[in-house]
Amino acid sequence: FVNDIVLLGVALNLLQRFQQMPLAHKSKSESDSVQPLYALARMPSVFPSGSGYGFIRQFLYNILRLPEREMHELYSINVSLPNLAKEEKQHKTSFTGRLCGWILSISSIKLLGRLLIYVHMSFQNSVLIKLSGIREIYNQKMTHLLVLEILNCLFQRIQDFKESELVDASAYDAMLQAAKHGIIEFIDAMRKGNPDLLWAIDKNKRGIFSHAVLNRRKAVFQLIRDGTVNGRKEIVKCRVDVFGNSMLHLAGYLGPSSDLDRRSGPAMQMQREILWFKAVEGIVHPKCKEAKNSDDKKPREIFTESHREMVKAGEKWAKDTAGSFTLVATLITTIMFAAAFTVPGGNNQDSGVPLFLHDYTFNIFIIADAISLFTSSTSVLLFIGILTARYAEKDFLKSLPLRLLFGLIALFLSVVSMIVAFCASLAMLLKGHHGVIITAVSFASVPVIVLVPSQLRLFLEIFKSTVLSN
Repeated sequence: FVNDIVLLGVALNLLQRFQQMPLAHKSKSESDSVQPLYALARMPSVFPSGSGYGFIRQFLYNILRLPEREMHELYSINVSLPNLAKEEKQHKTSFTGRLCGWILSISSIKLLGRLLIYVHMSFQNSVLIKLSGIREIYNQKMTHLLVLEILNCLFQRIQDFKESELVDASAYDAMLQAAKHGIIEFIDAMRKGNPDLLWAIDKNKRGIFSHAVLNRRKAVFQLIRDGTVNGRKEIVKCRVDVFGNSMLHLAGYLGPSSDLDRRSGPAMQMQREILWFKAVEGIVHPKCKEAKNSDDKKPREIFTESHREMVKAGEKWAKDTAGSFTLVATLITTIMFAAAFTVPGGNNQDSGVPLFLHDYTFNIFIIADAISLFTSSTSVLLFIGILTARYAEKDFLKSLPLRLLFGLIALFLSVVSMIVAFCASLAMLLKGHHGVIITAVSFASVPVIVLVPSQLRLFLEIFKSTVLSN
């Protein structure tokens, strides 16, 4: 990212100092032509929308703040080439000790800010800082800020461009490329500078919304719902390409692997594809649902044909996953059923009443045992429902994910309850031996620590896509 920062800083400096500099340089050889707009539209990684951070890294990204001095250094990078290495060196050293300027002025995270400052100042050049990824996030945020400033300059430049100048600068082609890569910041800046750019089309008569649907770019597609295209919404809904494909036809084709690979398995990928198809179906003109393309195919027919292999893969993945969870849940059910009749300490031989009946720890044991038994039995039934499902296309939308979601919740509760019952049993049998009890309880928490991270991503993904997704 350091090289990106230096180069983008130079580009920003040039745009600010030479406002009459052309945005395209034509050459006899197409490969030697310089088209900054088009090049920028093919670099999704330098934009915030292309970061693809998880929850923790996104949190760090949000709380990092660049001091004003740092921003001034970024925007005043010398254009002189011999000084670039020096500037890069200054940039690297300027990172030291600046975490205090990054932390938001929110009282609830001031303590976190002080802790980060202390850690950073104590281990400035250590492996800890490098492994934590903070430096990488910091550099990427600087890259994003530079790119947004460049976009602001370009936005001001193209406001007065004529049609011929927009064509020469490849502005229309750049908009299509940005739509393919989902760079919403680029599209927003360009359409504000010149609203006509929103209606760019390629040689196949596909506009930015067609490319957004084909490449599963949610942020770009959302412009239709947000009222950005109010004046021409009906045109967007009904537009077809040279092959007779409407947006709904394009939604029926299999999405790009870059989007599908972010899902946990084929079943979740299939659910994502169905959600996309339904989202597009909800905004296109009703006649598009039954319209045929040049291959005489309706959107639903294209969807079924394109996703036939994914349905098979999703069925196999769901059955394998449910089978593994069923085995674990069955073992827990067996263990907890047996534990209910072999209570710790045994029973009174005369009355048959458990010896620890009046001990509050015994009540904890019985309640935890019952919860574990019932939740594990419930999870077995839910997973059996997955194993015996018919696996039609529509089953991947709600039915299968919800069974898997509730099955995971029930299985997790059964594991936790089983561990609680085990700890309560030890506490009854080893009264007074606190050291042994604490050690055993500490090790008993290991299964939970292992289970939560391994299945948390799948759980959150199912919950978000099934319960929260619109």
